[in-house]
Amino acid sequence: MFADHPGILNLKKQAEALFDDQLQNWDLAKANYRSLQKVVTKHLPFSGQAEIRVQYNPERIYSTSAKVDPKSVSERPCFLCPVFLPQKQKAVPFKHDYLVLVNPFPIFPRHLTIPYKDHIPQQLSGRFSDMLDLARALDDFVVFYNGPRCGASAPDHFHFQAGIKGFMPIDDDFEKPLKVLLGEQNGSKIWSLENYLRHILVFSSPDPQWLEEKLSHAVRVLSEFDKGHDEPMMNVLASWNDDHWRIFLFPRKAHRPWQFFAEGPQQILLSPAAVDMGGVLIIPRQEDFDKLNLQSSQDIFSQVTLEAEHWEQLKSALLKSFYDGS
Repeated sequence: MFADHPGILNLKKQAEALFDDQLQNWDLAKANYRSLQKVVTKHLPFSGQAEIRVQYNPERIYSTSAKVDPKSVSERPCFLCPVFLPQKQKAVPFKHDYLVLVNPFPIFPRHLTIPYKDHIPQQLSGRFSDMLDLARALDDFVVFYNGPRCGASAPDHFHFQAGIKGFMPIDDDFEKPLKVLLGEQNGSKIWSLENYLRHILVFSSPDPQWLEEKLSHAVRVLSEFDKGHDEPMMNVLASWNDDHWRIFLFPRKAHRPWQFFAEGPQQILLSPAAVDMGGVLIIPRQEDFDKLNLQSSQDIFSQVTLEAEHWEQLKSALLKSFYDGS
């Protein structure tokens, strides 16, 4: 798979050159990346084993509060279509089908958006191999996917994002005694993370076909809990680690918690997507940053992560797949 596209071997160097150019010549990107130096972060330790970070980032107000209902989406120009990109925004091609862009409203010190060249809906089916290729080529980054109903601010235009490694706590937390091995085949493994505020599956393998088969199986199971939609609610992280891929799958049951829609002092503008599920809660308003604590973050995660009954069924189905070959 990866060897079939030798041009992407230079993608990391091209992305670095793109960053250098855009931060020098595009005032919007330059200003917003400089503003990251002023971002305030606080830490919420959980049970001594896991960590939640809260980032006050006012530049993310548009993404956090974006209207993603079909009517609102259909009435605005698509900001990921090439014809609507800012004049000063430049791109690096990926596999002739994608554009690698510097995200001008960053969360990470290095933050990329990778939209498909054509205007097609946000749906991961058939494009997971592209995600793996991106993670392999951009091995200093974590590539992530937000489902159209749980975090994508452009649910009508397929895209990935990527952020520099080491930013989200989940990678470090994965090394702690929180994971339970569900199954192993020839060095490829699936774990579940338990007692971790949200439900997470972790797939690890050097074999892209194995990863695609197991992730597809998990998505089929999740679809049984979320019928009537093209894709179940989920966020996905992918990274390349020395000699294997590591995939985090966050099954979801809701996009936004009740606090997002509340009025007055109970309102918290938090719209969890992949980065939030990875352990960094992005808060665009100072008052919400000040009042968000471990108790309220636990409550928010419990509202948006897959319910316990379906979580147990999902794990059982994956465990069974190791024995029946599905």
